[in-house]
Amino acid sequence: MKITRRTWIAFAAAAAAVAALAWAMAPRPVAVELAAASLGRFEATIDEDARTRLADRYVVSTPLAGKLARIALREGDAVEAGAAVATIAPALPPLRDARTVEELAARVAAAGALLQRAQARSERARIAVQQADSDLTRNERLATEGYLSPTRIESDRRNAQAAREELAAALQERRAAEHELAQVRAAQGLALRPGSEGRETFVVRAPVAGRVLRVVQTSEANVAAGAPLVELGDLAQLEVVAELLTPDALRATPGTRVVIDRWGGAQLLEGRVRRVEPAAYTKVSALGIEEQRVEVLIEILSPRADWAALGDGYRVGVRIVTTQVDAALRVPAGAVFPLPAPDDGREHAVFAVRDGRARLVPVRLGGRNGSEAWITHGLVAGDVVVVYPAAAVRDGVRVRARRV
Repeated sequence: MKITRRTWIAFAAAAAAVAALAWAMAPRPVAVELAAASLGRFEATIDEDARTRLADRYVVSTPLAGKLARIALREGDAVEAGAAVATIAPALPPLRDARTVEELAARVAAAGALLQRAQARSERARIAVQQADSDLTRNERLATEGYLSPTRIESDRRNAQAAREELAAALQERRAAEHELAQVRAAQGLALRPGSEGRETFVVRAPVAGRVLRVVQTSEANVAAGAPLVELGDLAQLEVVAELLTPDALRATPGTRVVIDRWGGAQLLEGRVRRVEPAAYTKVSALGIEEQRVEVLIEILSPRADWAALGDGYRVGVRIVTTQVDAALRVPAGAVFPLPAPDDGREHAVFAVRDGRARLVPVRLGGRNGSEAWITHGLVAGDVVVVYPAAAVRDGVRVRARRV
């Protein structure tokens, strides 16, 4: 049978139609978002809102009853240690009975006890500095011989710095206690001096250098003994207080690095966990859930000039770095998902792209944060993974990069 040219054309058209239909019905590669695994620094952090506060604040009170002259200081004014804060004209009754004498003597004794406590604290802080410096010197020598790691030396240096800062705070508290005792003794001498009512004035002086945080009594008035007048503080001694959930507080050990952000400045500030309070408390969240939280105290390590605008009670954000690895294998956090059945202890997996197809690869996580996951086993640098795989992505499915 002779096949005509028209028959060949019909056969060719039919074959083309079948091929076109097969191509149209063939499964298409799934469009996915891809990312490559890379080596770099990985950090796992605890992110929380926090606030600033003064490590030490001093309330200047009147040591005796009398008529207070109007205080000229205003909030934000700088004062030097020993500067005049207020002036009081004593107004005690003419009769100095036994009760008045005993009250004044008791106040002198209380101020003396506070001074003794401050002296003991400063002595303990001095010994702690000597011990920290001695440990640092010994460990630096051992590190040069290869017996200790550089991480241990860095920790010892932080401990020595913290001990010196504690000594400075203790010495300042001691000077304030000495000033308070001198003020009370001077007030006692003036109050018990015959004929002193209204004829002599007593000058209340600042115990430390700093700035006025609050003027409690702004107007001229008759005040009782012990009435607060002015609140002082040194803004260079600001610290940050973060309220963490108790499980997070267990990971925020003293010495942990902290990044301070969202404080209003253009740059990030460096900090360090100084202390975790030993007692927790119950706090009700905005959703009405009772939470157990702990106060974590953070010292600011960045130069004072970088955060000079910060004040007491300002809101900031903190990122407490609980894990830090310099050469970690990282992939986007959205590429990792849990396995229904763990494979050899690997409870997570990714879809790695190999030869244009998605392959299910079990991996082991070293940690993860809000944007990245640290892979310890299962991938190598340069492997391409699928980010946020859709339901259509399965093992062996052809994939292609989604066009942006």
